[in-house]
Amino acid sequence: MKVEVWSDYQCPFCYIGKRRFEKAMSQFAHQSEVEVEFKSFELDPHAKRDTGMNIHEMLAKKYGTSVEQAKEMSANVISQAKGEGLDYHFDTMIPTNTFDAHRLMQFAFAKGKEKEMNERLFHAYFTESQHIGNQETLALLAEQVGLDKTEVTDMLAGDQFTEEVRADEHEGSQLGISGVPFFVINRKYGVSGAQPTELFLETLNKVWAEENPLQILNEASTDNSCSDGSCAVPEK
Repeated sequence: MKVEVWSDYQCPFCYIGKRRFEKAMSQFAHQSEVEVEFKSFELDPHAKRDTGMNIHEMLAKKYGTSVEQAKEMSANVISQAKGEGLDYHFDTMIPTNTFDAHRLMQFAFAKGKEKEMNERLFHAYFTESQHIGNQETLALLAEQVGLDKTEVTDMLAGDQFTEEVRADEHEGSQLGISGVPFFVINRKYGVSGAQPTELFLETLNKVWAEENPLQILNEASTDNSCSDGSCAVPEK
């Protein structure tokens, strides 16, 4: 089974959805047979690397509300995150452009470090208030998950992995994905948003059951409650 996850590192519900999905996976009987692939998606491809605004000001501008109203919205998200064991710090978050973060993620995928890099980027942005649009910061984060800092620095200085990021975004667009997080399971079912853990688990079980039907081929039975070619559990 393959699960593809489109997300952005500045999307608060993407991190929440990631945790809920992980909890569902921990309860899924066939988790060892599931491949998870992280896909690139930019909520604001035109965002500046250095915005000069804090997160509340940015959200107020984006949604046409006051800064106070933006803070109230953030408080609700903080509460939801806390319920999943995540510690969000909206007051000190640094809004930025995430394109280089996605290029780094593609680099990490090529090196077999995508899971570690994906988690590190989310934690750096939402909990540690690090500037994930800054290339030096990204290189340090990469080093912390076992990637070569010099190699990452050189990669970020050029345009490597641009095509991979754009390919993911185009693919998501072709699938009709306009918001994240978005989970695609076996290219058969899509789960939009940070849904409850129970829904993720239900979907995983549903897809598994549909694609791995129980095969019973003329199984013999010694049960004496058999008739008409089938058997029933004897009444007690």
